[in-house]
Amino acid sequence: MSALADFDTTAAELAPVEAARDRAVTWLLDAQDKGGWWKGELETNVTIDAEDLLLRHFLGILTPDLAARSAQWIRANQRADGTWGGFYGAPADLSGTVEAYTALRLAGDEPDEPHMAAAARWVRSHGGIEGTRVFTRIWLAMVGRWSWDDLPILPAEIIYLPSWAPCNIYDWGCWARQTIVALTIIMARRPSRPLPFTVDELRADPDAEPAPGDPEPWPKPQSFDPVVREVFEVVDRLLRRYQTARFVPGRSILRRDALRRAEQWIISRQEADGCWGGIQPPIVYSVIALHLQGYALDHPVLAAALRGIEGFVLEDETGRRIEACQSPVWDTALAVIALRDAGVPADHPAVTAARDWLLEEEITVSGDWNVRRPNLAPGGWAFEFENDLYPDIDDTAEVILALRQAGGEIEAACRRGVAWTIGMQSRGGGWGAFDVDNDSELIPQIPFCDFGEVTDPPSADVTAHVVEMLAAEPGVPASVLSRAVTWLSDQQEDDGSWFGRWGVNYVYGTGAAVPALVAAGVAPGDPRIRRAVEWLLDRQNADGGWGEDLRSYVDRSWRGRGASTASQTGWALLALLAAGEVDHPATGRGIQYLVDTIDPSGTWDEPWFTGTGFPWDFTLNYHLYRHVFPLTAIGRYLRLRTGDTGS
Repeated sequence: MSALADFDTTAAELAPVEAARDRAVTWLLDAQDKGGWWKGELETNVTIDAEDLLLRHFLGILTPDLAARSAQWIRANQRADGTWGGFYGAPADLSGTVEAYTALRLAGDEPDEPHMAAAARWVRSHGGIEGTRVFTRIWLAMVGRWSWDDLPILPAEIIYLPSWAPCNIYDWGCWARQTIVALTIIMARRPSRPLPFTVDELRADPDAEPAPGDPEPWPKPQSFDPVVREVFEVVDRLLRRYQTARFVPGRSILRRDALRRAEQWIISRQEADGCWGGIQPPIVYSVIALHLQGYALDHPVLAAALRGIEGFVLEDETGRRIEACQSPVWDTALAVIALRDAGVPADHPAVTAARDWLLEEEITVSGDWNVRRPNLAPGGWAFEFENDLYPDIDDTAEVILALRQAGGEIEAACRRGVAWTIGMQSRGGGWGAFDVDNDSELIPQIPFCDFGEVTDPPSADVTAHVVEMLAAEPGVPASVLSRAVTWLSDQQEDDGSWFGRWGVNYVYGTGAAVPALVAAGVAPGDPRIRRAVEWLLDRQNADGGWGEDLRSYVDRSWRGRGASTASQTGWALLALLAAGEVDHPATGRGIQYLVDTIDPSGTWDEPWFTGTGFPWDFTLNYHLYRHVFPLTAIGRYLRLRTGDTGS
């Protein structure tokens, strides 16, 4: 049947949908680890791999064999024009291309080789090293190819600021906080361990003209307040004078103590796997910072960290690559929900094993979130295998939804998770991912911050997942839910959609918000829901699916527009089904798109990046998204069609 035809729902026509569901269930069951969890690859871009080679050069542990295997992966991701991008189909990325090129030089690639010459030519004619982001130039400074004097100042003394003071470390989002504290040590020490070659061929050439057909970097819109930015630039100049002035009473004592405090702050947050925060930047910069503080590589702290990094390494015939993060808790919760919606019973061994593993992952210790909520008892779940100090609200909501579908002895853990989640509600009624009221307007204005999100304000998608979870929980104060529903309703865009902070983008936000509002008691006929439905119907592609290009983060005309993907089609369908549109032809065409595109193995192919670390700046391809969300949508569709309420 064509995906463009109205979808007939006789038993005969449902048979292919049921067959697709059954194949997808089999695939997902086969993908479960014997430990009870699921983890799809978290694909990023080659800057992670390039920085790993630079790290190993800096530490003196880079081997030719490892460099060659990483270089294989980096080369495989270079485009025909000589550049690298940040995601599948991305525009050329100047900083990423500079880092990838430098890493290949470390691996032995010569500047006159065609692929290297093409990259260097493009870099020279598009701003050169001088035009790269701050983090790229920090790496080049550490390897002796950029001057520390030409970088913004990030003083180690920031560690002294109390939590109520503007720009203290707890005003940063947790991922940025862990990175910044380590960087204050690095930038105070100003190390230089030069590469065995120069990269002068990457310097900007003002006379260079882009070649015909050269890709242009996509400019990121800046939202800096010019007055605030000017104030910070004045502060930066004053800090430079403080660092270089010959006679500043007590400066050396103050700096030594600040470095010691930062060092202890880092050590106290090392996780059981030896890493920090479960994500690459804090791990890498913490290793460098502690090494600069005198920790030898065989010291237990650094030895554990280097072993921990190996846990993020993937290797196959395409080469050696590193995951920037890992998502087993998130993936496992979503897999349980998908299986249960697909009709797998709660007592199935896969479901019970996943439930037991999730219960073991519950967090029972305090972390940085406790700074803003000192009287709140711990609870909830993190994203990664080992990240007990940074549970996140999004995972906690999805895990509780999964546990409620899995059954068993879950009540105490769910009760603690719900209480912790309620305690993390921000002042306006929404939820951020990791912290409360982490919405400083000053932090993003600091000259140092030219890449990615550095704060963690409430977002529509996280709040929606919490609302969906709390709506089904007994004993939740009505005021908590009503404030959240009001906040979420206020976030609806003029066109009827919702912004997606952690997924791409408005399809993700809308796919989360509509089921949440309906679960909280908003009628499917409510204007908020109808506007969202109309928006989704308008964005459906001719092939029956939905897709959204990452350009929607920087260009409004791309909202809800892009090549169809399985994950984004799943999100749109979940919203339509929650809104009561099971009979709508668009829903049938969306289901048919998933039936038509499932591959022989029982899953879907999806090269597009539909996950978000930092909107536009750093995006992710969750390899399990292409499976769990289509399966959940198909399962719910069939349940509504057949009237099967499940077991």
